[in-house]
Amino acid sequence: MSERRRPVDRPRRAALDVLTAVRADRAYANLVLPQVLRKHGLEGRDAALATELASGAIRMQGLYDPVIDACLTKPKLQDEVRDVLRLGAHQLLSMRVPDHAAISTSVDLVHQSVGRGPSGLVNAVLRKMSRRSAADWIAEVAPDRSGDLHGHLAVARSHPRWVVDALAEALASDGGSADELDALLEADNAPPRVTLAARPGLADVAELEAAGGTRTSRSPYGVVLAGGDPAGIPAVAEGRAGVQDEGSQLVALATADAELDGRDELWLDLCAGPGGKAALLAALAAQRGARLVANERQPHRAALVSSAMRAVPPGTAHVLAGDGTRPPWVPGTFDRVLVDAPCSGLGALRRRAESRWRRTPEDVDVLVGLQQVLLDVAIDSVRPGGVVVYATCSPVLAETTAVVSAVLGRRGDTDEVDRFQLWPHRDGTDAMFAATLRRRPLG
Repeated sequence: MSERRRPVDRPRRAALDVLTAVRADRAYANLVLPQVLRKHGLEGRDAALATELASGAIRMQGLYDPVIDACLTKPKLQDEVRDVLRLGAHQLLSMRVPDHAAISTSVDLVHQSVGRGPSGLVNAVLRKMSRRSAADWIAEVAPDRSGDLHGHLAVARSHPRWVVDALAEALASDGGSADELDALLEADNAPPRVTLAARPGLADVAELEAAGGTRTSRSPYGVVLAGGDPAGIPAVAEGRAGVQDEGSQLVALATADAELDGRDELWLDLCAGPGGKAALLAALAAQRGARLVANERQPHRAALVSSAMRAVPPGTAHVLAGDGTRPPWVPGTFDRVLVDAPCSGLGALRRRAESRWRRTPEDVDVLVGLQQVLLDVAIDSVRPGGVVVYATCSPVLAETTAVVSAVLGRRGDTDEVDRFQLWPHRDGTDAMFAATLRRRPLG
């Protein structure tokens, strides 16, 4: 007689599929998740559960893995089994799922996905884990806070130690304290709000409010959604509005609103993919009779830029698929330039769950060289009297102030006139950095 097993519920199966794709295929969770939800036919509460399980298990693995290891009698563990245990740990330590449900569904999940062999191990590990709270486990597996604050926070708030060190340095340079560092890391682990940008001349904030949104406090075009699928809002579906963090909106506005000398007719977004800032800039340019060139090196991302700007008036924007370090235009062509440089993304850890585990200090070293080259190109591309905004979705000093200082220090033709650094725990945005520069007029 064949063995009968309970069917595994679809949200947990979907969450495991996301973890597998992220681990085995180096997929991005935010990109693979919609595909997995469609595959399993999940909507509403089931889709929300799968999203929280997958994102939370990936985000918090820096805490869950030491707890799992503390519950093992043998140190070696299959990757597939660890994925199931991470999902179980998230339910036990960070969600309101009853212990018996978290344990039994995890046993069923590993039975279905890996086989009968690991079922007993998963049951035993999660039962042991369930006997203590998250705070109790942190006290056992994390370094002592008083003796090694950064080491403690790396485990308790699930960030690599080098990331904690880099964020602490950046926060301290912006007047932050050790207590505020804890708040920043905790904010990195909070699911981000869905924020929309009403593209001026194409959509009105009131239209997005009528769809269930609430105005943001700093961007005049921003609206926060309480829930639901933004793609179901007509303005978003038609490209008249788009999903865009308020910090990104403020970078685009800094580019459009900076004072310059002389004409204001031709703007450049040097690294435009995937197109959110370019779409907002194009809408603003259209209202002023200006035009935008949006450059993106990767053709598939250039296609995303074109899609994002599909609603702007014809002739307002032009998309180029080219290498920003070797531009085809004549130096001094543009009046305004935005260079939203490729960066570590450590300012957007709320929405990119896996990036904290993939980035290394060596990645930052490589990126800094590219960032300096792109900023040089941006300054060369703007005419004397024009403005450049250098931006990164990273607060790490090596990628922000150090890049600006290095480039300006060797040029002598450009001045910094303004800068800002946003923070998730202070501003409710990604940790965007932006510096506004003005190329000196001739004579």
